[in-house]
Amino acid sequence: MKDRPISQRTKRAPVPRGRTRPGGPPQKPRGPKPGPAREEGPQRIAKLLARAGIASRRDIERMIAEGRIALNGEKLTTPATLLENLNGVTVDGQPVKPAGAARLFLFYKPAGALTAARDPKGRPTIYDKLPPNLPRLMPVGRLDYMTEGLLLLTNDGELKRQLELPKTGVVRRYRARAFGDVTQAQLEELAEGVTIDGFRYGSIDANLERRTGRNCWIELALTEGKNREVRNVLAHLGLQVSRLIRTHYGPFTVEGLAPGDIGEVQRETLFQFRRTLK
Repeated sequence: MKDRPISQRTKRAPVPRGRTRPGGPPQKPRGPKPGPAREEGPQRIAKLLARAGIASRRDIERMIAEGRIALNGEKLTTPATLLENLNGVTVDGQPVKPAGAARLFLFYKPAGALTAARDPKGRPTIYDKLPPNLPRLMPVGRLDYMTEGLLLLTNDGELKRQLELPKTGVVRRYRARAFGDVTQAQLEELAEGVTIDGFRYGSIDANLERRTGRNCWIELALTEGKNREVRNVLAHLGLQVSRLIRTHYGPFTVEGLAPGDIGEVQRETLFQFRRTLK
């Protein structure tokens, strides 16, 4: 049966969108890039360690509670400790290197890879798919095991946190292939948000792209990125998702990348993008 194009409505964004678009395909990984000026004066150790790419602030707080972080040989007890720099700080007994300039990478996560450093079940992770000789990188948010597409990676914990916060308003875009019947009117109702089993999902801009028999492709834009949000919302509409691809994160796109490929955002593009963040 031939594809039947669906008449598309004029899309409206559920939230503000970034103003800067990167020019051309992402660049191959290169040396460190300069970023925005750092804050001066004493800062919380959790913030300094996150910026150095050790882990997220939340993970660092947990590591401090576990006694894994020390200053001049003494275990720290609070993430609120104020420091000028990371001199004398160790994590698991290893000295922490000073934070480098913020870098941002675009990775096409293939389906069948876990967004984690390791998996107790032995399943492959994104780090098994990355090329060698990259800096220590952290994922910005997560993609489900079978979800593919754009995953941002950074060496800067503050940038990671900024991009993940819903209040920052960074739009994530997806394409979903699903089985079942749904109308454009049903999808438009998602713009008001939906509650499923007592769990509230925010505004989603959804558009029926095309249909082949009972299979269809749906485009979605959202800002929250809650666990399995797209799959759960479409299942609520009676749809079974067979493929899910994240195509955009803010102004950054997976276009030009094949599964497993990685590119680095250019210095000026990253600088201008960070200026648009709330």
